[in-house]
Amino acid sequence: MQEIVEVPITGKMLNIKVGIGDKVKEGEVICLLESMKMENPILVPVSGVIKEIRVSAGQTVKTGDIIAIIEY
Repeated sequence: MQEIVEVPITGKMLNIKVGIGDKVKEGEVICLLESMKMENPILVPVSGVIKEIRVSAGQTVKTGDIIAIIEY
């Protein structure tokens, strides 16, 4: 099964904390998103393996954009 991690608020990706193939646990930080001059950690919703990353550091993103796909 797959979980799609989406951008919750419009902003700019500061950095990506995971890579393709990484094993992640629920609650870990997947990336940092800057919005309204605040850093917002985006958390992993389910434990699994990162299959895709669709954003990069410095990229401007909007609500609903896909950050990553996690296979669990």
